[in-house]
Amino acid sequence: MNASETRLNIRPATEADIPMVLMFIRGLAEYEHLSHLVTATEETLRDALFGTRPGAEVLLAFEATTPVGFAVFFHNFSTFLGRRGLWLEDIYIDPAFRRKGYGRALLLHVARIAHERGCGRFEWAALDWNTPAIDFYKGLGAVRLDDWTIFRATGTALEKMAAMR
Repeated sequence: MNASETRLNIRPATEADIPMVLMFIRGLAEYEHLSHLVTATEETLRDALFGTRPGAEVLLAFEATTPVGFAVFFHNFSTFLGRRGLWLEDIYIDPAFRRKGYGRALLLHVARIAHERGCGRFEWAALDWNTPAIDFYKGLGAVRLDDWTIFRATGTALEKMAAMR
């Protein structure tokens, strides 16, 4: 059975959905063996997603009325294209609901949003060890960018960077 044969519903998250969003964040972190990095709370999510300057958007996926997954995305900008793009920060389907086409349906839903908004790019990252995801993305026509390396500064490293002159 695939997503088109079931009652899959995808909709934007609302402020009332914050506990569900946090639940999916924790599920994703557990799957990625990164639970120790989760510091998000309902309060930080409320401000980040629904405050005066929302930093991201969230889609929720439901099988009938049962929540099965989510996608978090935000706009970035390509200086070379001179256009904004869409960055998929996270996509997650609860393990009990995998292999039904829900992840594909959710990813394609975000791709349609990027296209409808005139984005020049739709991008995301995958952990190197997550070969099922990498194979899935390649099967949809996505191209792996082996010539780029992602850098990150968080916590103390970010504080030190910000203090540099």
